[in-house]
Amino acid sequence: MHVALVHLRHAATGGTERYLNQLAAHLVAAGHTVTVICRSHAPGAWPGIRFAVLRSPVPGKTLRVLAFARDVARHVATQPYDVVLGLGWGWAQDVIRLGGGCLATHRERALAAARAPWQRLLPTVPLKYRVAEALENRALAPGRYRHVIVNAEMVRRDAMQRHGIPEERISVVYNGVDAARFDPERLAPQAAALRRRLDLAADAAVLLFVGSSFGRKGLDTVLDALPEIAAARPDVRLVVAGGDSRRAEYERRARRLGVDGLCRFVGAVADAEVVHAAADVFVLPTLYDPFANVTLEALACGVPVITSRDNGAAEILSDGRHGTVLATPAPPTLARAVVAWLGRARDPGVRTACRELARSFSAERTTRDSTRILEAAAAERAAAARGRTADRTC
Repeated sequence: MHVALVHLRHAATGGTERYLNQLAAHLVAAGHTVTVICRSHAPGAWPGIRFAVLRSPVPGKTLRVLAFARDVARHVATQPYDVVLGLGWGWAQDVIRLGGGCLATHRERALAAARAPWQRLLPTVPLKYRVAEALENRALAPGRYRHVIVNAEMVRRDAMQRHGIPEERISVVYNGVDAARFDPERLAPQAAALRRRLDLAADAAVLLFVGSSFGRKGLDTVLDALPEIAAARPDVRLVVAGGDSRRAEYERRARRLGVDGLCRFVGAVADAEVVHAAADVFVLPTLYDPFANVTLEALACGVPVITSRDNGAAEILSDGRHGTVLATPAPPTLARAVVAWLGRARDPGVRTACRELARSFSAERTTRDSTRILEAAAAERAAAARGRTADRTC
């Protein structure tokens, strides 16, 4: 079959982008034809993948999103694709993947925390959010799609309620991880070197936070919990990985709390696997994450995870075996969980259990399950086309 994968930005990094590239490679290996429809794509060789670049010259991010959605609709109407998978905003697809969850839910739960203090004083929802939600509502209107893919039961329930999606038209396909890349034994020398570069003793208790939206993902809660954690574990050190335009605000917060000497802000990292392998406990008290990939990446490195129930990845954790799921990620609750897990994190049984769980959610499993859905949608689309042809000849 000829599969079109639609995403505004094709890149080598990013959660949705990683899913797109893994799925494209899987489809090509299975003998399918793959075209990635995008506005821009990453340089380099992408074996077997075709690109259809639709780049209308319009100013501003919001107009670019609207123009791309329009251009995709026009493009797919003239091409012999067997099935179209949409990974972003638009309305011309057979299958939609809500990798970021429902946009209205994201706005309601996390928008305020992700904005700078002065932005929170603004009463209106930013235009880009209104446009994005309008596009999502159009894409998920009855008759616009054949199937919806989500990456957590939490999102499935939310999408069914918000958009009236029938149960038989929506499937959960959990995210997957490349366990070979996140292999703690292979990464041990690099992890030890990273600890030395960050002035972290070999026996220091390393707490890791990874995220590109500090406010949404709960870094303020982690910092507020750190004094209590340090009182129980003076050897604790917090590594904060990820880029955020408000990083300076969080560094000032750490200074006000008197824990700046315990923190290492390392910015965005290209070798995320090494950072995970250098950690003892991973923490993500997020306000909303449909399925945080970093959860699986930490587990694959044998690192227990403390996260909130608003992270769809919490669904795969066995509380007390692979980490802790917080009903309310308040600083005192988080601190108690961190202290408890720092006492167990280097137990070989804990590390093995975490790695085994991650390996059961492989990238291969994710792409295989997604492909089955695409094949079913392509068959349904072909049957509908045959039916229309038969009607015309009667």
